[in-house]
Amino acid sequence: MSLLWGIPYLFIRIAVAEISPAFLVFVRTAVGAAILLPAAIVTTDLGPVLRRWRWVVAFAVIEISIPWVTLGTAEQQVSSSLAGLLIAGVPLVGALIALLTGSVHRLSGAALLGLLVGLAGVTAIAGGGFAVSGITPLVLIGITVVGYAVGPVLLTRPLAGTSSVGIMGLSLTFNTVLYGVLSWLSGWPTQLPSTPVVLSVVILGVFSTAIAFLVFAELIKEIGPVRATIITYINPAVAAILGVVVLQETFTLAMIVGFALVIVGSVLSTRRSGAASRERGPLPMEPS
Repeated sequence: MSLLWGIPYLFIRIAVAEISPAFLVFVRTAVGAAILLPAAIVTTDLGPVLRRWRWVVAFAVIEISIPWVTLGTAEQQVSSSLAGLLIAGVPLVGALIALLTGSVHRLSGAALLGLLVGLAGVTAIAGGGFAVSGITPLVLIGITVVGYAVGPVLLTRPLAGTSSVGIMGLSLTFNTVLYGVLSWLSGWPTQLPSTPVVLSVVILGVFSTAIAFLVFAELIKEIGPVRATIITYINPAVAAILGVVVLQETFTLAMIVGFALVIVGSVLSTRRSGAASRERGPLPMEPS
């Protein structure tokens, strides 16, 4: 899972060099929907999901519609390594959301320390590429992080007990229609993109969308959502390594130190103790 959700940053960076972020979302969700929606229809009961269609739409917008476009737009201006490392802040935002929404009544001393350490790490990472990228892409990545953190809240509350495959199949279909219309209004690409871009889009749609969600559903069944959150600590490392090796992106000491601080902060701020650790926690969904 860390590989499936660590590679998108590289391929998004390649794709948005020739096609718009909106068109990329359209094609990626279309490929994913073509695989997941039939699987959901055949293997699950979509009735309970459809009865909560308003929450499905909310999840689709918050987890996919907004973050995938903001991330793609940001990667037109920043390296995939920097984008991937900043996304490591998702667990930190998730901890704050849990506090603000009453999932936890107060933060422990360790959790508060974790948030401060993580914030220092995000600052260090951003500082490693700030002079080159400017503030706009950092704001866009911040919006992406918030979307990735809020989406799981919907899955574990208003959408709890429904099929995850059904939710994702319908969410991807919704976004296919939405971004199909938006891409048509803004104008389709006038020529076929290069081979690397076409391959990137296919990989994103098949592996990092459709297969990733199917595998993740099985992972949740096998080890539970709490233990599965470990993937959110490894994804950015995969993204950073691929960016440096494949695209020869700059990887500064500040980014290395910042990433280490974010990981430590995330572990401290999201760690459960005692009985809480045995409860079924938020379902971590990060369709980068």
